[in-house]
Amino acid sequence: MAASYNLAVLDYLAGFPLSATANHNPITEVIATDMSAVNQVIRQQLHSDVTLVNQIAEYIISAGGKRIRPILVLLIANAYGYQGKHHHELAAIVEFIHTATLLHDDVVDESSLRRGRQTANALFGNAASVLVGDFLYSRAFQMMVSINSMRVMQIMADATNVIAEGEVLQLLNMHDPDVTEERYLQVIRSKTAKLFEAAAEVGALIAGANDKQISAAGEYGRSIGTAFQLIDDVLDYSGNAEDIGKNVGDDLREGKPTLPLIYLMKNGTDAEKELVRSCIEQGDESQFDLILSAITSSGALDYTRQEAIQAAERAAAAVATLPASPYKEALLTLSQFAVHRNH
Repeated sequence: MAASYNLAVLDYLAGFPLSATANHNPITEVIATDMSAVNQVIRQQLHSDVTLVNQIAEYIISAGGKRIRPILVLLIANAYGYQGKHHHELAAIVEFIHTATLLHDDVVDESSLRRGRQTANALFGNAASVLVGDFLYSRAFQMMVSINSMRVMQIMADATNVIAEGEVLQLLNMHDPDVTEERYLQVIRSKTAKLFEAAAEVGALIAGANDKQISAAGEYGRSIGTAFQLIDDVLDYSGNAEDIGKNVGDDLREGKPTLPLIYLMKNGTDAEKELVRSCIEQGDESQFDLILSAITSSGALDYTRQEAIQAAERAAAAVATLPASPYKEALLTLSQFAVHRNH
């Protein structure tokens, strides 16, 4: 699948800041006007009479990020020929839900750096971060009511519930060196891929797609979300803090048994397995260099990257029947960006 893409474009995208403000990016330039409208909706809907809500919400939203989930809503809706304005609201809703999960995640993980800046909890405190996360969740559902679609409500309500379950599953997996690949992939499907899936589904739904098309859009989103998370797992061991916007080795410090570590636990030497077990149980990042050497030599990073590539190929196959358009091309390019990136 990857061989059919322009490698120069992929090399360019690998280090490109895919975001709402990125210019001349083949993924975002086709929806530049839509993204501008989404940003306007976000600004309008962030307003609260409580100053601290405005401060924290503005702080984390303005940090940027790839905005992949709202991009999915817009690309899918346009690929199916949508002509209205509700996709702007849906894109903002999805971004609010994602932002709420980030606020809560950083508190649970005790993270101090995200998107190259201090996390909101490090700057404003845990209590404020959790409560503003709740505000963003509830504001998202307020906005859904205005769209007046029970099926949109159902998709998004189901997604937020599954995401919450995924968060709990991840919590149960923390500091557990016996987590299997299947248990870990279940966390990815729930915690990360589900919102990608929902974003793509509502984009198709709002455009009047039929059930088969909505299901295909969901498969695209689910697979893209899986690919993104798996590459994030790779970058936590092979990236650098400036590129990925967080501290390298955070997963190890938090005792998260991600796929590279799970692979090493299954295929490494006895000494490597014991090292991994100890580091996961204790959240010991002091052994990061030894762990990195082991997962690199064992092929764990290559294995994880290959799993991500397979997920990206499933995503591309899911939209293969879409009629030719710049939006379809952007979706195909996005499936490759998911695995050819350094941030």
